[in-house]
Amino acid sequence: MNTRSFTGQLKIYAAVIAAVLVIVLSMPENAFAAPGYEEVASSSEMSSALTVGKYGMVPIYPRDIKDGKYHVTTESSSSFFHVVDTKLTVKKNKMKAVLLIASYSYKCIYLGSAEEAAKAPLEDYIMAEDSDLGTTFEIPVKALNQEFRMAAFSKRKKKWYDRLMVVDASTLPASAVSFTVPDYNRIESAIELYDQENGTNTREELEKRAAKAKKKAKKGEESDGATEPADIDMPDGTYSIEVNMTGGSGRASVSSPTWLIVKDGKAYARLLWSSSYYDFMIVGGRKYLNESKNGGNSTFTIPITQFDTTMSVVGDTTSMGDPVAIGYKLTFYFDSISTRNKIPQEAARGVILLAAVIAVLGGILNYVLKKRAEKKIYHKR
Repeated sequence: MNTRSFTGQLKIYAAVIAAVLVIVLSMPENAFAAPGYEEVASSSEMSSALTVGKYGMVPIYPRDIKDGKYHVTTESSSSFFHVVDTKLTVKKNKMKAVLLIASYSYKCIYLGSAEEAAKAPLEDYIMAEDSDLGTTFEIPVKALNQEFRMAAFSKRKKKWYDRLMVVDASTLPASAVSFTVPDYNRIESAIELYDQENGTNTREELEKRAAKAKKKAKKGEESDGATEPADIDMPDGTYSIEVNMTGGSGRASVSSPTWLIVKDGKAYARLLWSSSYYDFMIVGGRKYLNESKNGGNSTFTIPITQFDTTMSVVGDTTSMGDPVAIGYKLTFYFDSISTRNKIPQEAARGVILLAAVIAVLGGILNYVLKKRAEKKIYHKR
């Protein structure tokens, strides 16, 4: 094969790939959705969410648990999806659990949000197994004491309902775990007692404070905390910065390092929360809305009002049903500023891109070698 014909075939190969990509990218998000499973329950149709997990819970991974079969408890944010028994199996650094609910109301579940479930193919659903005691679902478990989202499909309503779940390690035998598990019930009781004695800020109270701060700012008076981004002597662009967050119940966190955005000599941070239930943040009396779409973890771009000193913020969460505003303290460390590839999400994106390039180059190389081999065989004849 001469160089011209080989180049021509490469062009055809590239054109076919481009055409396939155009077709795939132009398809709607729910193109592969299972028919009959596209409906999602509205917020008004959802029951009040219950709190799951306990203050300060630390995830327990299969590497920390001896192989075996155990009965543990699983908490659900919905009383309609009450798990009465959980059979946990740990084997070779992997875990799975069989959840039993005393109901036959659900046809299947999906590990993810209701929105994601409505767009997923049928093979991604975990179908119900009926028994004399109720319905069971077998699911993979990444870690105990760690919240995960789950959607349940109602047989009668034919809609997906969001759930928040936690497989609780508190009922594991002490000998099954390689370290001593804290008494989270005792810790939570102490926190509740503290809240009762000191009081908590309700959402309404924090909204009033925010409105008051805005009025003060308009009059030129001192606000309850700085609102303007700090000056930073760096070229405009995106970098990484370490951030520490304290406050709240300890269940939620923000990713660190996170994005540092420099614009017109001012510093901003793009925060990625460990939860998808935060709908807005308040910084210095100004409200910032969640930028995440399609059920992803809550993301906010907020001003960094000061470095190396705590700055007060408020995060409003709907994870417990009714919205609750919670106060947090953020500290951004100036000396930790580095390139954006230090951020785990950016590094992962780079790996994916590199893998894609390698795959394409590998396909081309394989094609070239194959054609050379065919050419040698032809000449030998």
